[in-house]
Amino acid sequence: MTTQDLGWTPWPAALATYYRAAGYWLGQPLSQLLLRGAACYSDQTALICGQRQWSYSQLEQAVTQLAQGVLTLGWQPGDKVVIQLPNRAEFYLLFLALLRLGIVPVLALPAHRRREIVSFCQQVEAVAYVSADVWQGFDYRVLARQVQAQCPTLRHLLVLGEAQELTPWPLAGTPPARALPAPPPASALAFFQLSGGTTGLPKLIPRTHDDYFYSVRESARLCGLTPEQRFLCVLPAAHNYPLSSPGALGIWWAGGCVILAEGPEPATAFELVARHQINHLALVPSLLQLWLAQPNAEVKLAGIRLLQVGGAPLAPTLAQQAIQRLPACQFQQVFGMAEGLVNYTRLGDAEERLLHSQGRPISPDDKIVILDDEDRPVPVGQEGNLLTRGPYTIRGYYRAAEHNALAFTPEGFYRTGDRVRLRADGYLQVVGRSKDQINRGGEKIAAAELEACLLQHPAVAAAAALGLPDEALGERICACLVLKGETPLGLPQLRLFLRELGLAEYKLPDRLTLLERLPLTPVGKVHKRRLLEMLQAATMTKD
Repeated sequence: MTTQDLGWTPWPAALATYYRAAGYWLGQPLSQLLLRGAACYSDQTALICGQRQWSYSQLEQAVTQLAQGVLTLGWQPGDKVVIQLPNRAEFYLLFLALLRLGIVPVLALPAHRRREIVSFCQQVEAVAYVSADVWQGFDYRVLARQVQAQCPTLRHLLVLGEAQELTPWPLAGTPPARALPAPPPASALAFFQLSGGTTGLPKLIPRTHDDYFYSVRESARLCGLTPEQRFLCVLPAAHNYPLSSPGALGIWWAGGCVILAEGPEPATAFELVARHQINHLALVPSLLQLWLAQPNAEVKLAGIRLLQVGGAPLAPTLAQQAIQRLPACQFQQVFGMAEGLVNYTRLGDAEERLLHSQGRPISPDDKIVILDDEDRPVPVGQEGNLLTRGPYTIRGYYRAAEHNALAFTPEGFYRTGDRVRLRADGYLQVVGRSKDQINRGGEKIAAAELEACLLQHPAVAAAAALGLPDEALGERICACLVLKGETPLGLPQLRLFLRELGLAEYKLPDRLTLLERLPLTPVGKVHKRRLLEMLQAATMTKD
């Protein structure tokens, strides 16, 4: 079968052979992770969600039962299913059941809305969309009906909770016991993650069993995970960071316990930390700052033994504050991407590395190249664009040939869009982004997508979206608009308009700036750097 038929780009045969010979790829499907857990840690607690909990053997049984129920729906190996579930145990159960059956999940985030979900379903020709009923005040059943109207391949709208006329969650009732098919080969497509997007809607990231399993195992080893690990998942469970870096899958590889929190609010999270004796956290910088600002945070987090921070740039002052206030805790910076490459500072690293670097790659065969804007190598220590290739970094996005020609070199190196410095010690220091992308609290927003939506407003003549530096979130979203005529437009009305377009909440502007004209480059593009300088100068003048 050709790459065009697959829709995604496998590793070249010679490299695949080398990665297997090097022991990175073991030829095992991801479902082996849970089977191993049930064999090695049978009676130990694997998962806690609210008042419910599962031992490893119970979790494996629940996944098997759910897989049998899925078979009654008529889904076949290779079918695609979009999953949009909050932090509830059913997310893991369904994800693992589909992996076992060779059905391919697409891992949407709870914050995605109609534009994104329709795009995912259409791109993969999904047979099903799975959601909760209502979460954080949003009714996903309404969204499901809207999506189905635009996606004729959808045969099932599966709802966790009150389903109304839609298909109820398959755990209702006991499906008949039936033999499961043989697991898929480890080289097969396992599931899709989502890119942050730079030119529009998120691209689909194809992950195989072999490449993802290696990243999970090696992350668990480098982070020193043991069966005593008690990991509180406060970030969206479908996100690559809390799923595999080392995340829930790494915890289960090590025999530890995953405890789900429905959200990251300090009061709720601190109560779970105390109740379940949590000793492992993975946070983004904005959450770390929020948590440390709570009264008696040092006391409430005194039991944490491993604190990981990633997803967005971390200020050295905040890192130092965490190290000083939680002295019994090992601290790690994490810099990775759903496309593959993951970097960690190492346990026992000197404080200088912990404060001023984002770690180094997990694999000896992660190839790192730092190039200038003309694709020329830069000296060690000099800022440039990060490119990478390795045993768990994808070779292309799904059904995106035109974009892949820009995002990947002919040699298979992925242009990450990150501006970095490679230090003499082999550690990376992240400087910023070269792609036109806003990083708001770890969520990546494509400026082009937001600008296209802004231009749909009847009062808008020209639009530019950019990130303004923010101490808590890294960047906040600013919409810079030129209006038609004298029609007034305020931020609340603009945000309402974008919501009605189906744009995800985290992509909505935090600030609105109205201008007579946008600064342009000599070739007529919006001059984002000059625009940012104008906004910063205006802020300083006000101050």
